[in-house]
Amino acid sequence: AYSRNGQFNMDKNGFIVNSAGLQLTGFPVGANGSVAGGSPAALQLPTTAMQPNSTQNIVAQFNLDSRSIAPAAATPFDARNSNTYNYANAVTVYDSLGNSHELSTFFVKSPAVNTWDVYATADGRALATGGVFAPAPPAAGSNGTSIASGVSFDNSGALTTPANGKMVLAGLDFANGSAPMNFTIDVTGTTQFGNANDVKKLTQDGFTSGALTSYAINQDGTVTGKYSNEQSKILGQIVLSSFVNPNGLQPKGDNVWAETAASGQPLTGTPGAGTKLGALTSGALEASNVDLTSELVNLIIAQRTYQANAQTVKTQDQVMQTLVNMR
Repeated sequence: AYSRNGQFNMDKNGFIVNSAGLQLTGFPVGANGSVAGGSPAALQLPTTAMQPNSTQNIVAQFNLDSRSIAPAAATPFDARNSNTYNYANAVTVYDSLGNSHELSTFFVKSPAVNTWDVYATADGRALATGGVFAPAPPAAGSNGTSIASGVSFDNSGALTTPANGKMVLAGLDFANGSAPMNFTIDVTGTTQFGNANDVKKLTQDGFTSGALTSYAINQDGTVTGKYSNEQSKILGQIVLSSFVNPNGLQPKGDNVWAETAASGQPLTGTPGAGTKLGALTSGALEASNVDLTSELVNLIIAQRTYQANAQTVKTQDQVMQTLVNMR
């Protein structure tokens, strides 16, 4: 069935339906998360939660103050003691179960020129032997573990070490049933200038699970779902059809039409494709092509004309009746 009526809602099973319960069709999403194409099928929005995504990449850019003074050599680094490091920053990361953890990085100015040592803790825990976070800290905010070989800069303040700008943390096990975490910290663009320690950019690609809260339909027909974990993804794509002879369609009532031999076969594609398929506008209905004001004026004129003609006929009838009576 085909319709121009764009009023749809989502039923309890996640299908997009009209007032008569007919399901809207389109292209489903493939396994890779993109629109699969092929034959249109009933669009069904997922009612299950979005699966969590473990953090795999962290992108960070800092400025480390070149005026910083290295802590006393006799004072070892201690995450609990701010006198043992020059700058610290934290970012929230997620394991494979969607649990959040606070990964903290600490920068310690080295006695060597233009060189900084980098340490890390997660949830206040130091790295245990083998690069694995200890299941429980021996003491809250214990000493962090050095990651990579630190960072170093040239005499212009540009990053030189690590050469590719990336530091790797592998096999991080929080002993909570989640898979060990392996992720990269990309600090490309980090500088050492004579300004205050500051973070310029800090992002990560992990997230927890989330429920579908709303969906939007774009002009190209793609249906984008928004989730409670502030993520979004494509859920499908609505398709449009045109006919060589639309007047040949068979009306079925309720703004629904059926294909016939006279209409020809439907030409189906995504909105905006080709010359006969239009675009979609979310949250709007197709307006009438009738100017109600002018039609109302025409109706009044027609009514007055009818009344005048009726009065003329009535008068003529009375005259004829009078003539007949005079005979």
